[in-house]
Amino acid sequence: MSRISRRTLFAGAAAAVVAASTTPDAVAAPAATADGFAAVPALGQNGTTGGLGGPVVTATTADQFLDYIDTVGPMTIQLSGRIDITSKQGVRPNKTIVGLGTSAVINGGGLDFYRSSNVIVRNIKFTNAEDDAINVGQNSHHIWIDHNEFVAPVDGAVDIVRGAEYVTVSWNWFNQTDKSMLIGHSDGNASQDRGHLKVSIHHNYFDRSRQRHPRVRFGEPVHVYNNYFRANNLYAVASTMDAGVLVEGNYFENVPFPIYSGYGDSGPGRVVQRNNVFVGSGTPQTLGTVVEPRTYYAYTLDNPASIPSIVPAGVGVGRL
Repeated sequence: MSRISRRTLFAGAAAAVVAASTTPDAVAAPAATADGFAAVPALGQNGTTGGLGGPVVTATTADQFLDYIDTVGPMTIQLSGRIDITSKQGVRPNKTIVGLGTSAVINGGGLDFYRSSNVIVRNIKFTNAEDDAINVGQNSHHIWIDHNEFVAPVDGAVDIVRGAEYVTVSWNWFNQTDKSMLIGHSDGNASQDRGHLKVSIHHNYFDRSRQRHPRVRFGEPVHVYNNYFRANNLYAVASTMDAGVLVEGNYFENVPFPIYSGYGDSGPGRVVQRNNVFVGSGTPQTLGTVVEPRTYYAYTLDNPASIPSIVPAGVGVGRL
């Protein structure tokens, strides 16, 4: 059961229109602020700023950590060392959760967002979660998940479900995970999910991870760019249930099924692929058209041929 209280959120909308371009090979410095959908002003939130303006605290025990994430108001929570938790623990709005150095670990449990918003999670290694490592659900919005590592969750590493939106997942290492990322949890949830589930997924290392990079239902646009897909033995990306997914500027290496339209019992989704590199990989499936992410935010593509060098060098903990 989540520790977070249930609160309603207000709505609004805004978008920026800028074209994408391609830059030379380089390992960029970590972003100081959110980008992609997490940076878009919408739903009464001007991008994702986390705990900005609130106190800075350091958690060294599980009890401290759970108290801090359940505190009302903005707060930056620095995580020092390893903490062991169980289940999925609720995170209230307006928090930055950031690991110190290279040794911050959340083990055994995960983070849950239920009608939460404006949260940043960075520089943490998540290990052995008994359910999801991070679950962004129930109309949560403006969540930035950046420079983390995910190892051996029982279920999803990062799930984004139940009408959540304005989420960016960037520069993370999915280290041999099974169910890496689910966007939209059920074929029967169109009424809540359609028109939501707007997600940017960039510069992640899907390293010998098995499936769901992501698997998408209903969300549009889901923007998958400049990621490194390596030896994903079931599949890489699946667009289902009329989702709209743009897959561009990625590098697929030894991926038998890089892109699916439709998967399992789920009907086909729309998917556009462009400017990707496929090495030792199968033929991608495509279908239809997708809303352009550039109608919401500006972005710059790295040269996809450079992805196998710049992504492993920049992902995960200890890079901030």
